[in-house]
Amino acid sequence: MPLMYTGMPLDRCTNQRKSIDWLNNQFESDSAVFVLIRDGENLFLHENPLTPVYLRRDQLPGISVNSCIFLGRDASVAVFALDCNKLNFSESQAIEQFGIWRQLRQLGSVLSAADAAIAALAKGLVYWHRTHLYCGKCGCLSQLIEAGHARRCTNSDCRNMSFPRTDPAVIMLVERMFEDGVARCLLGRQQSWPTGVYSTLAGFVDPGESLEEAVIREVDEESAIKVQDVTYIRSQPWPFPASIMLGFTAVAATEEIDVSNDDLEIAKWFSREQLQHFASKESGEDTQQDQYKNSSSDSISYYLIQAWKNKEIGRY
Repeated sequence: MPLMYTGMPLDRCTNQRKSIDWLNNQFESDSAVFVLIRDGENLFLHENPLTPVYLRRDQLPGISVNSCIFLGRDASVAVFALDCNKLNFSESQAIEQFGIWRQLRQLGSVLSAADAAIAALAKGLVYWHRTHLYCGKCGCLSQLIEAGHARRCTNSDCRNMSFPRTDPAVIMLVERMFEDGVARCLLGRQQSWPTGVYSTLAGFVDPGESLEEAVIREVDEESAIKVQDVTYIRSQPWPFPASIMLGFTAVAATEEIDVSNDDLEIAKWFSREQLQHFASKESGEDTQQDQYKNSSSDSISYYLIQAWKNKEIGRY
């Protein structure tokens, strides 16, 4: 099963993009296209299903290379991201004719792998620039450099450089073979989630902590379950706003759940037979049989649950 946001088709041109002349040539190329972000939303075409808008430079009068972020090249096409919050009112209004603004997470599961990966990268980098306008060392204004993949402090006595951050987070499918001979996995939910939605447990990696240690600690903190045999499965970029999700399986050494010490509303053990009756979160089904729902199908949580249900991962 493919993971959404992992099908990046672009060459990021890490070395070339540091050249101002090279970058200007990419920006001025007639084949260059631009991915638009506004208030954290992506621009989509008025179609069914919706597809991302890629505009040409002649459709965006007034923009400059210094207002855009270079994402990469696909064959002969250079792709840039543009934060439309930086445009003036008339320029912003003119863009409305090209599509509609939507949250990427609402549509990620129906996009092509390439479109989803490009849209997510654009969204993540635009967010980083909007939240890192000032130097974290001296507090002075910083400016975009290296085609948007770094910022440098404008204070001549500082000149500190900062780079887009990625916060590592572990997400784990915890399993256990019970005395009745039935294997079960541990899923939980937060109170703020839609009714009935359950997901695998997850949490951020602490400083000075290995990924395996983070899995053990997070499961214990959230559910009081002790785990062992932590096994890495695969990862997923998650720029919502700035994470990388690192997927694992782990075997539970205990089975008594206690969620009173963390932010989970409830956690339960589910057998594969119970998972067969889970409704898709996107389906909107709400029958008695489908009282439980999967997390969004664009997430690695969905992948881990489905892969375990199909006996593609895990010990049991």
